[in-house]
Amino acid sequence: MWRTGDDVSVTCWGEGAEWLAGRAGRLLGDDDSLEGFDPSRHPVVAEAARRRPWLRLGRTDAVMEAMAPAALEQVVTGKEAFRAQRLLLLRFGELVGGEATLPGQPAEGMRLPLSAEQWRGVPSWEFLRAGVEERRRIPLLAAAARGGSLERVASPSFPGDPDAALRSLPGVGPWTSAQVRQRAMGDADAWSIGDYHAGGQLTYALVGEKLDDAACEEVLAPFAGHRYRVERLVLGLGIGPERHGPRRTLPTHFPR
Repeated sequence: MWRTGDDVSVTCWGEGAEWLAGRAGRLLGDDDSLEGFDPSRHPVVAEAARRRPWLRLGRTDAVMEAMAPAALEQVVTGKEAFRAQRLLLLRFGELVGGEATLPGQPAEGMRLPLSAEQWRGVPSWEFLRAGVEERRRIPLLAAAARGGSLERVASPSFPGDPDAALRSLPGVGPWTSAQVRQRAMGDADAWSIGDYHAGGQLTYALVGEKLDDAACEEVLAPFAGHRYRVERLVLGLGIGPERHGPRRTLPTHFPR
């Protein structure tokens, strides 16, 4: 992928090349709409939009691919989540094919995301070996059990509420649903409610005080329909409360 002026050129390879090429624009935010978004409603949002006028929210249309990492990222640090994803992908993921994966090429060693069927085949002890306890395994496998039917949630013709459909799965709450809708659907309103950091960082940036999610919802209310867009813009400014004390100690009761 490379940019030439206002145009972007994309080169795809492998079995999914045609599918990916047809959706490259959506991945880059071509379908993202700014209709109804008024950054002038808050000076910080206005400044963030001025600095990053190019920001667009892309979508993958791949719900299971978004659900798996979202489930693994629940209630743990990023370091724990990324370690689990890496271990499971290296253990069970298939290598990407094509010339771009040859030694010295950009995709050397790259793995494909696990399919729903592959996730269902991962033994419970392998999840534990990767540091994934039952609480996070339940929503991942519940989503995998839906198979291809889960992907319908990302379709524009889906008859129901995607948030309600996702939260009907066991172990999927507001935060996990929001993460999936951000990635798979480019949902401009799916702000990261329930996140360990986002609510406090947003309220600190917008009102000068670190507050809870309920207060953050009130602060974001004028931007209904674009609350995730505001999150991306404002957090990109790097405004946040000072950090005090040591980092959280990582658990040691899982196999290493």
